[in-house]
Amino acid sequence: MTRVLVTVLDGAGAGAAPDADVYGDRGSDTLRHVLERSDAALPNLAALGLGEVVGLALGRPRPGATYGRLLERGAGKDTTTGHWELMGLALERPFPTYPDGFPAEVIEPFARAIGRGVLGNRPASGTAVIAELGDEHRRTGRPIVYTSADSVFQVACHEDVVPVAQLYEWCAIARRILSGRHAVGRVIARPFAGTSGSYERTSRRRDFSLPPTGPTYLDLLHDAGVPVIGVGKIGEIFAQRGVDVDDHTTDNTAGLAACRRHLRTMSRGLLFANLVDFDQVWGHRNDVAGFAAGLEAVDDAIPGLLAELSPGDIAIWCADHGVDPTTPSTDHSREYAPLLAWGLGGGRYDGLFEDVGATVYRCLTGREPSLSGSVIP
Repeated sequence: MTRVLVTVLDGAGAGAAPDADVYGDRGSDTLRHVLERSDAALPNLAALGLGEVVGLALGRPRPGATYGRLLERGAGKDTTTGHWELMGLALERPFPTYPDGFPAEVIEPFARAIGRGVLGNRPASGTAVIAELGDEHRRTGRPIVYTSADSVFQVACHEDVVPVAQLYEWCAIARRILSGRHAVGRVIARPFAGTSGSYERTSRRRDFSLPPTGPTYLDLLHDAGVPVIGVGKIGEIFAQRGVDVDDHTTDNTAGLAACRRHLRTMSRGLLFANLVDFDQVWGHRNDVAGFAAGLEAVDDAIPGLLAELSPGDIAIWCADHGVDPTTPSTDHSREYAPLLAWGLGGGRYDGLFEDVGATVYRCLTGREPSLSGSVIP
């Protein structure tokens, strides 16, 4: 009857990885820098070992807590590559990125398929490009297409100009076009609303992810008959593969509430959650205060989550990459992931991203992992 909760604090990195220089991320240290520049009180995360992870005097970890840092072996520093590697699939080559915008061989077939041209087609901040091009989009009906330092093709449309269902159809078209050497990690629908000068993105974002390029521990759990519940973006990140229930929450508050709700009703299996606001709302906007408040909200939720666990259950908190809001960059950063866990052996453990998936698989099936990763003791 074992249950495992894995919660990914999206973008909450724990220090620059050894190859951070290659990615332009020297000195990034998301969690430590946020804590150094805020007065966030995190007693429950500290009791799980957060201070030991980030190298700050936050309080001693309680007996039984497992804590450390996890290294990403594969290429990349985005949500998709991080989550896939957590579940045993490390990429040898990063997804393609487009610092000069998308080439004609991508944009032209997309424009033909949707019956109109596009605006933008360059790397941009989502909020900034909507503010800049939102009025022209409303006049012409042309979607705003943009990218970032990550492997994403983002399509922004005002909900009163292009209905959300139609935007989703356009993104599905783009997903089919973006294959082969242009197989970006994610196509993202970015609906927005409001009037000139006050446009805001709405909660109806949707990600159209590339299906995993190899087997993951979610696939193996599915084959073994172990149920998997995904909360937040998990279903999208894995293109629904290996996810039996997709509870698509759109912010941290709803995600934390969903985790507790599912723990009250599920009898076995994996509850796999992504808390997106650290990345989407605060990290990319360099909002240190918001990031710190988000950590406090997670900290406040931990006692309730632990109270729902039964003997033999396991809870793991980790991350998929960094997004240090204290640096000039607003992009992801190549960082270690923190490891904070309850229900394992306790003590310091430093390992690899895929050790999370290997541990989940071993605990829920009793079988030795057959993909990458070692079982956390």
